[in-house]
Amino acid sequence: QAIMLMRRIPEKSRAAHNGQWQKTAKGAFEIRGKTMAVIGYGNIGAQVGILAEAMGMRVVFYDIRPRLSIGGAMPVHSLEDALSQADVVTLHVPATPQTRNLMDAKALAAMRPGSILINASRGTVVDIPALAQLLDNGQLAGAAIDVFPEEPRSNADPFVSPLQGKPNVILTPHVGGSTEEAQENIGVEVATKLVNFLETGATLGAVNLPQIQPAPQQAPARVLNIHYNRPGTLSHFNQALAEIGANIVAQQLQTEGDIGYAITDISLVPPAGWAEALMKDDAFIRTRMIVAP
Repeated sequence: QAIMLMRRIPEKSRAAHNGQWQKTAKGAFEIRGKTMAVIGYGNIGAQVGILAEAMGMRVVFYDIRPRLSIGGAMPVHSLEDALSQADVVTLHVPATPQTRNLMDAKALAAMRPGSILINASRGTVVDIPALAQLLDNGQLAGAAIDVFPEEPRSNADPFVSPLQGKPNVILTPHVGGSTEEAQENIGVEVATKLVNFLETGATLGAVNLPQIQPAPQQAPARVLNIHYNRPGTLSHFNQALAEIGANIVAQQLQTEGDIGYAITDISLVPPAGWAEALMKDDAFIRTRMIVAP
């Protein structure tokens, strides 16, 4: 998408379909030597940065969490810093209250004149009317948008956007992961993660639980406890283990917002009814045990 927009391929393709021959270099640029800003340097953002570097681009990234850079990508300390130096801005952030309209009129105006915006993350991240205005007045050279604040529920429903009809905009119907290979891989990945959760308690990649990738179980029992993230809750949980004579062999805890998730390997199998009794405390949401064969 970056290459197509920098080379003005969408509008030239449309012109050719309409019988117009627009063979000109005006306003068309190579991406080699240009700067890409990756906003959200997680797994996807980092991979995009690698691809951009392979094509000769300079890569900077901004993330709210400290991230280890890959290759020659350089971190910056603010969103504004990333936007001001980039020829191409690509978004890879989740939909959260903090990222809603992350790219609002102010942020879009902070982008370098003549730059390009790509959003294949979440539709709520970009203020679409503000983007349309900056495209119309020439502040931005183009955009590629795959996700929208409001999307049709089915292929039979109409799609309406202020970005329609603009020759310098690539619009796609939320197809970032819509290939036959991707759908097959998603099915395999979901099934694998579900089995791993059932067998080990692993939540790596989960969106509704803190993420833990536990070591192999080397104790008679593993207790998985989801609880509210309140002071003293883990201490209460450990005391409940001590009361049945269980020694903690290993323990991992991860919290995210109001939720905590603890994986605890213990020296014995708790007696029947222990987990049910524990759940009488309103600090605990769910407790499950995995008993070694």
